[in-house]
Amino acid sequence: MKQMICGTDEAGRGPIAGPVVAAAVILDPAQPIDGITDSKKLSEKKREALSLEIKEKALYWSIAQCDADEIDQINILQASLLAMKRAVEALPVAPSKVLVDGNKLPNLNVPAEAIVGGDALEACIGAASILAKVERDRQMFEWHALYPDYDFAKHKAYPTKAHLEALQVHGPCSIHRKSFGPVARLLAATSTPNE
Repeated sequence: MKQMICGTDEAGRGPIAGPVVAAAVILDPAQPIDGITDSKKLSEKKREALSLEIKEKALYWSIAQCDADEIDQINILQASLLAMKRAVEALPVAPSKVLVDGNKLPNLNVPAEAIVGGDALEACIGAASILAKVERDRQMFEWHALYPDYDFAKHKAYPTKAHLEALQVHGPCSIHRKSFGPVARLLAATSTPNE
């Protein structure tokens, strides 16, 4: 039986709103895909093209996430690991080994190895990083349509100057992470009675 090596990675640890999205990918050695690397090193157009190719050519892939409420409950590190665990467990087959980007491992029932910078070193992890990033960006465009005041389509909920200014003016919306510094400080300031 051939080795089923799965790569997993997440997107969305740094933003202050929206989910953390993870993907798990088992590539097909018979169908190599050119250009896979850390999703952050690719243009949006290139990521989207690769995402489609990965979904077509990979043996198996899946996407899972933790939403803002879960992130607030268990913290972003645990939510990232849980999203990766969900993605791996959503695959229709159990991989023989899971390669995880970073230095921490999700709680899995199969052998796993953490690889720092793995998204640039292992194609299966890079493929997972691309699927996770493209899916998270897609969701941020949807949230932008619901909450246009924050311009999520532009900054994808990262704490840019424009996003922090919009947060000050409009306050947090339903997908802001209440445990994250800028949002938590704003909530604390607005919940105390004015002297």
